[in-house]
Amino acid sequence: MEQFKNTSMLMKCIRLIFIIFFSVGANLVIAQPKWVNVDEQFQPLPKNFHVYKTTDSLDGKPFIAYYAEAKLKDKNLDFTTDTTYKRRLTPKQFFEKNNNPLLVVNTTFFSFATNQNLNVVITNSKLVSYNVHTIAGRGKDTFTYRHPMGSAIGISKKRKADVAWLFTDSLQRSTYAMQQIRPVLKDSISNIDLRRMKSIIHPNPEPYAPPYFSFNKWNMKTAVGGGPVLVQKGTIKITNNEELKFTGKAIDDKHPRTCMGYTADGRLIIMVIQGRFAGIAEGATLTQQAKLLVALGCEEALNLDGGGSSCMLINGKETITPSDKEGERAVPAVFIISQKWL
Repeated sequence: MEQFKNTSMLMKCIRLIFIIFFSVGANLVIAQPKWVNVDEQFQPLPKNFHVYKTTDSLDGKPFIAYYAEAKLKDKNLDFTTDTTYKRRLTPKQFFEKNNNPLLVVNTTFFSFATNQNLNVVITNSKLVSYNVHTIAGRGKDTFTYRHPMGSAIGISKKRKADVAWLFTDSLQRSTYAMQQIRPVLKDSISNIDLRRMKSIIHPNPEPYAPPYFSFNKWNMKTAVGGGPVLVQKGTIKITNNEELKFTGKAIDDKHPRTCMGYTADGRLIIMVIQGRFAGIAEGATLTQQAKLLVALGCEEALNLDGGGSSCMLINGKETITPSDKEGERAVPAVFIISQKWL
């Protein structure tokens, strides 16, 4: 009997060792990269603005990324945007054009053919660029159109951030937003206006009869669009297929990335991920990007234009190395943080 007890105790100990071993091993596999404060490399910086870098591997692959953190309520920090008309500038050119601000980062997707933004841009409460709401079908679907709602991140006059899905129309002064995504509409109408969009979102006579989507004016002082949304209510929820950005298996493709989010305690997070450098920095998938943002405490966050466009300057100095051989890619819009001298 005594020998049986000893054997039983030994088995329990072995089982416990296995549990601890595999738990630690699992944590090592899913462990987040360690971020190191690199403020000294970008001085002078104000007290409520910090820069962090990681060169830790991401899921076992070479990885380089930076993020900037700014306190939204700090009135010494000004959050704004700048955009061009039928032309593009490099981030460095935007930096010089805007009197050497604290931060410049790429934002919207754009057309190489026309140099125009494909997403919303709001500057000083004025809507200066619009979301594209119509995508023509291909092949057998050439006479059908899909109407996605593009996402954006905005900052209000009260310095509160929000991520939402927007409808913008050049005939309307206001921007309209939903706080939850609706399935993409597919029809045979090439254009969609505000009245039709409202009828789709509120298909029932009673305003709160299901299905109900809140669709209201979005009053933001500053905003930039991109997509898809990566984080909602502090958890990973990627609206890739609804926004028709990188649908299907493309969600798992690795690229340089730019993304932005905000935390419950009022910090704005702007991240850039280096990529397309084999064996040095291989980029990130949308899911990996979302995990990084959740780990930093983001309540909401969205992806912005990436690839060769990804570039963030702090006091005019590059963080990641852009993936284009020519260096910084010219873009039509940037997000800017400037320091006010009161």
